[in-house]
Amino acid sequence: MTVFFSHIEEAAKQHGDAILHTQCCLSHPLTQCTGIEVYVKYENRQHTGAFKVRGALTKLLTMSEEQRSVGVVAMSAGNHAQGVAYNAKRLGIPATIVMPDSTPFTKMRNTTNLGANAVIEGTTLNEAAQHAETLASTQGLTFIHPFNDKCVISGQGTIALEVLADVPDLDVLVIPVGGGGLIAGCAIAAKSVRPSIKIVGVEPELYPSLTNALNGETRPCSGSTLAEGIAVSEIGDIPLSLIRGNVDEVLTVSEAAIENAVAMFALHDKVVAEGAGAAGLAALLEHPQHFSGRKVGLILCGGNIDSRMLSSVLMRNMVRFGQVITLSIAMRDKPGQLHAVSGICADAGANVLAVEHSRFAMDLAATSARLDITIETQDQAHAEEVIYKMKSAGFSVSGKELMK
Repeated sequence: MTVFFSHIEEAAKQHGDAILHTQCCLSHPLTQCTGIEVYVKYENRQHTGAFKVRGALTKLLTMSEEQRSVGVVAMSAGNHAQGVAYNAKRLGIPATIVMPDSTPFTKMRNTTNLGANAVIEGTTLNEAAQHAETLASTQGLTFIHPFNDKCVISGQGTIALEVLADVPDLDVLVIPVGGGGLIAGCAIAAKSVRPSIKIVGVEPELYPSLTNALNGETRPCSGSTLAEGIAVSEIGDIPLSLIRGNVDEVLTVSEAAIENAVAMFALHDKVVAEGAGAAGLAALLEHPQHFSGRKVGLILCGGNIDSRMLSSVLMRNMVRFGQVITLSIAMRDKPGQLHAVSGICADAGANVLAVEHSRFAMDLAATSARLDITIETQDQAHAEEVIYKMKSAGFSVSGKELMK
C-alpha cells in the first residue's frame, strides 16, 4: 500500500475550511538564538492544538454511513485522540479512545471534553493499541490508527503543501518522528513540490525507532520522555516503506535538548510547544552543523503540554542556566545570621525564593546551623558573584542545583 502526491492533494481539497491553514513564517527570535534562518509551521494553533486533526479527518471522511453509525475506536497518547474526537463529534460519529496511563492529564481532559469515551489501558502505546484492536473486533468499531494508515498519512502530508506554499524556497524541512505518519506524508508532498528539499527526521534518544528500522539496529526504545507524543517503539510498516528513499537524514535528540527547546519556544518565540512539537528546534540546538547556512523549516506539531510540566520545564531551564540556584550555608547558630545572608542577597540584586533553616542535622555541631537558600539571579556569573560575596563575609557556602 502506497501514498502518492495525488492522495495528499485530494486530502487537502476534502479538508476545505474544516482544517486551518496555520501560519508558517520566519521566527526572528529563534533565528537570532540559533544563528540559523528558522521558519516555523505553527500547528500548535491548529484545531485541538496539534496537527493530528488532519489525518483523522481524512480517514473519517472515507467511512460509509453504516460504519459511521457504529462508531470508531483509536489509541493515542493524546493528540490523535483529540483529533479523532474533534472530527468525530463534528461528523456525528461515536468515538472511543484508548490511552496509555502515561498520557498527560490535559490531553485526557481535552479528549473527554470533546465527547469521546476515554479508556485508560496499558503503560505504552503498543499496549493501548492492542486493547483498541480488541474493542474494534468485538464491537464492530472502525479502528483509526494514528500513523499506520494510508488515509491518515495523506492527511498529515497536507502540512508540507502549506509550508511550501508559504515558504517555497526552503532548503530543509525538519519533522518530528513518532510512528512515522507525519514525516512519511510530508516527505512525499515536499519532495513532489520541491525535489531539492532535504527532509530531516528527529526522534528522542530514548525512542530511536526510525533509526533502528533504517539502520538495522536494536537500540532500546523505552523510558520517560518529555516528548511522549512521539514515544513510539516501532515505526509503522506503511510509513516506513514511504520513508525509505524520501527522508534524507534522521537525528536523535537528548531530553535536555528537548527541554531547552520547549523553554526557548516559550521564552523567546512566545508560543507553547509540547515536547514532540519542540523536537525540531532541539535538533537545531544539538546538531547545528547540519543546518548552518540553510533556510530551515520546523514543524511545531503540537502545543498540548500540562501547565505543571511546562512550569517545571521553565524552572529547570532557569536552573540549567544558573538563574535559580540553592546555596547551602554553614554558620554559627546565633541571632542575626539569616538577616546577614538576606542582606548580602539584597545588596547583590538576588531574589530570595525559599529558605530552609536547620539546627538538628547530625552532621552539624551543636553550636552550628545550616541555611539552604534558593535564590533567583540574572545568570551563572551573577550567581557566582553572590557566592563570592557570601564567602567574603565569612560564610561557608556550597552551591547546588535546585533540581536535576
